[in-house]
Amino acid sequence: MPMTPASSFLLPDGSTLALEQQVVRLQALLEASRRVHSTILLDQVLREALRIAILELELEGARFVGCEHCAEVSAGDMLPQQASGSRDYPRFPVHTPAGELIAELVVAPPQGRALTLYESDFLEGLMLQTALAAENALHHKRNLEYARLTQDLDAARLIQQSLLPQVLPALQGYAVAVRSSMCYQVGGDYLDVIPEPAGTLLLVVADVAGKGLASALICMVFRAAFRALALQGLPLEHLAARLSQQHWEEGAEARRRYVTAIFVRLDPAAATITCVNAGHNPGLLLAPNNTSRWIKASGTPLGMLSGTQYESEQLDFPLGGRMLLYTDGLTEAFCAEEEFGAERLAQLFADCSGHSCEATLSTIWRELLEFTGHTPQGDDMSAIALGHTGGGTLQESA
Repeated sequence: MPMTPASSFLLPDGSTLALEQQVVRLQALLEASRRVHSTILLDQVLREALRIAILELELEGARFVGCEHCAEVSAGDMLPQQASGSRDYPRFPVHTPAGELIAELVVAPPQGRALTLYESDFLEGLMLQTALAAENALHHKRNLEYARLTQDLDAARLIQQSLLPQVLPALQGYAVAVRSSMCYQVGGDYLDVIPEPAGTLLLVVADVAGKGLASALICMVFRAAFRALALQGLPLEHLAARLSQQHWEEGAEARRRYVTAIFVRLDPAAATITCVNAGHNPGLLLAPNNTSRWIKASGTPLGMLSGTQYESEQLDFPLGGRMLLYTDGLTEAFCAEEEFGAERLAQLFADCSGHSCEATLSTIWRELLEFTGHTPQGDDMSAIALGHTGGGTLQESA
């Protein structure tokens, strides 16, 4: 049996490869690995791999197929157009470590011959390094996209917070506090307190269907529409009807993000409140003796149906009276399968008799946190507490 010289390697086809030639080939593969790992941009990784394959093996042509970047990296170093769909050309897949196909290299060997074993091995090794470099590039791209999204959401959160009441108007004999917290960076809850030219005070608590960015966008549209109409002195039932029709006319996508809202107009001189509830959680009104009254809905949520009409009701708001307007994030907080509920919220609000409006909301938020076991907030939570104190001013807490 003939012996293989110590300075050569026996290949599976029976041929030999000189040691010096093998070293050169390994060096070429190492250099190729260094070059494909020299960038963190996917199109450049693929382009560099193409360039190495063509120059090292003197291929007639090569191209990547099967990925969004392939067309970008094929120009100049590509097979004839019909080659990409031909089964006659050798193909070398590029897989992620998880087995996901990134792209596929199609090559035309020199002079139309078949690839040698070395050439196939070289291309397989090159594609392995290309896969690792491509995975790093994709990971880097995802990190950049996540960082950009996080930055945008943080900016949106600050903007949304800045659009909530920052300083409440002063009104002798009344006190008010507002509080809002989102379960994500941005959310669909909205509240506002607006002094009107007639000396009355307009309050609103609203909740866009859903959570997150989409609801936040609708919330901002609703705020703009509400603010545009707020100073026109419209009866609340007309204000609600116009907001509802305008929202409905925004189209199908807006209708899927309908808005529940409760509007309250305080007349401090007459010590009365006028209310309209558009499909929202019932507002809670407590008399000085802590007897309660729920202000229930008189119509569907805003934007759900065309031509919706609403009814208002006027109620006394005597000295010592208190009112709580809130979103369903307060009542629908859960401890396992148990819901906090409207009755527990009403009792908690009644127990805060004698507290300031600010202290009342702080107590409610604290009790909700303890009830849920300090678990992450499951929904946006917003509330306005209003009290007829008979002394001091309305400007208490924003």
